[in-house]
Amino acid sequence: MKRLSEQLNLPVEIAAKKILGAVIERSVNGHVLRARIVEVEAYHQSDAASHSVTGPSGRAKTMFESAGKLYVYLSYGIHFCCNITVGKLGEGAGVLIRAVEPLAGESIMMINRRGISGRNITNGPGKVGQALGIDRTFDGHDLEQAPIKLFLDDQLPDDEIVQSTRVGISKAVDTPWRFYIKHNPYVSKL
Repeated sequence: MKRLSEQLNLPVEIAAKKILGAVIERSVNGHVLRARIVEVEAYHQSDAASHSVTGPSGRAKTMFESAGKLYVYLSYGIHFCCNITVGKLGEGAGVLIRAVEPLAGESIMMINRRGISGRNITNGPGKVGQALGIDRTFDGHDLEQAPIKLFLDDQLPDDEIVQSTRVGISKAVDTPWRFYIKHNPYVSKL
């Protein structure tokens, strides 16, 4: 089987569609949290909205690593957001995990989210980080290694994927690099 770095060595918008429907698994304190990725956004160094647009320095340094790493950043000083590096080593490309659907460990996710349950538990990028207990200490983590792993499956058929512009950005607002699973209740914004 190919390593994640080989499977995700793709143009960012193609890698984003491949990640959609994948399963992320987090082991914490003897519990396994598992969730299906239902919404993503693609970002590339050529993209004005990307953290990597200014090159491989500061918080965006991880985006230039080989594919299959976790890039974690703090948003608005309070939310940890999770991205998966894609493309070639040295190319600043990543896929933001915008929303996931809990598959296992939802009671722990609910504790991590301070009692929030239902679709609001993981229907936004900051909510995903909090529910899965992911913070900056995992920046650069190899997603083939515990305690956080990514399991790719067959790519979803195009008729199950909705493509639109990205959410909550002020630059490159017309770039259609947001992808989500049609009719999934955990999608952050329709």
